[in-house]
Amino acid sequence: MGPLLSGKTYDFLRTETTMSAPPKPVPLTTVESTETSESGAQTLTLSVGPQHSGSGHMRLIVEVDGDIIVNVAPDPGYVHRGIEKIIELRNIIKSIPVIERPSIIDASNLNHAWVRSIEEIQGVEVPRRGQYLRSLLNEMNRIMSHLYWLSIYGVFLGHTTMFMWPLGDRELFIDLAEKLTGARITYSYLVPGGVRRDLPPGFAEEAIKRTEYFEKRLKEYDRIFFNNPLFTSRAKGIGVLSKEKAIDLGCTGPTLRGSGVDADLRKDEPYAAYPELDFEVSTRPDGDSFSRAMVHMDEMRESCKIIRQIVKKIPSGPIRRKAPIVLPRGIAYGRVESARGECSFYLIGEGGDKPYRARYITGSYRNMAAIPAVLLGNRLADMPTAWWSIDYWPVEADR
Repeated sequence: MGPLLSGKTYDFLRTETTMSAPPKPVPLTTVESTETSESGAQTLTLSVGPQHSGSGHMRLIVEVDGDIIVNVAPDPGYVHRGIEKIIELRNIIKSIPVIERPSIIDASNLNHAWVRSIEEIQGVEVPRRGQYLRSLLNEMNRIMSHLYWLSIYGVFLGHTTMFMWPLGDRELFIDLAEKLTGARITYSYLVPGGVRRDLPPGFAEEAIKRTEYFEKRLKEYDRIFFNNPLFTSRAKGIGVLSKEKAIDLGCTGPTLRGSGVDADLRKDEPYAAYPELDFEVSTRPDGDSFSRAMVHMDEMRESCKIIRQIVKKIPSGPIRRKAPIVLPRGIAYGRVESARGECSFYLIGEGGDKPYRARYITGSYRNMAAIPAVLLGNRLADMPTAWWSIDYWPVEADR
């Protein structure tokens, strides 16, 4: 019989060792502390997130007095990837897929800022047909991005139909993008000097048919969601951001235009094919969550018009001009109007195939300053409505 079965006692197995208690885990959504406010009331500090879908890949530190939000501190950085440094270690072509990753639902617009800055420092002019094709994919991406935003908004407000419909209709444009670029989400379609592929046969007819169908769907969105008292009562007057405040905070995109500011780089500093296209800048005057939501809706309608114009009047000719894979010595700055606002690149070239320095700023990064402004003074139950109306994408902000 072995020693463990002989009935003998082994005291050394019972020896107690003194160990320090393990540290308590930090909860993700719980009460962190209690404080006394200036009014004498006790406040709670809540850690909201990171949680998907919810705050997303970031945390909001929210202080409440009862259920009134009295202080908000965004805590970003959970999905920071060091993309600026990665760009500085790769040549300008290999950086393209990396640049698209912070916002895969708006990849074309982010990449457009990159190639514009490269073309500026190289002195390369893109052929007109290539410019039209860039604008085409940009507007399809704008619709895809807004539809994704709208589907998550439906989740936040407990409207299951508004989650399913936008994701289903988004496939209309994902399929179009696949026909044009060969990929469904991230394309690497825009390159210095132009684009990779021309329009496939039958694309124009398919684009017209799909945009006309989608415009009919937008009317159904209005009936079931945007004109629904359950939405208007939760969005109108909630998360108000005045025109002056939006400008002071440096907001951009639908967040800025939802406060009545007529600012859009496609009109203010026309690029690609936009100088030759007829469209309106969508603005709303009230600066509340409802106004920001309606700007997204208005922009999707305008994007449909732009897409039809492009496929009907696109000029013939080359789609790309040969560009060197080097950055001459110099400084360049390129920016575009992405789905969430201004996206820009600042580059310093030293004659090699990669930049000495690259600075990458996105619309979500700029709009982070608006998060406390739209939440303060609102009830905690209104936080999802006001928070997501900004269309803040944490991955895009962190880069």
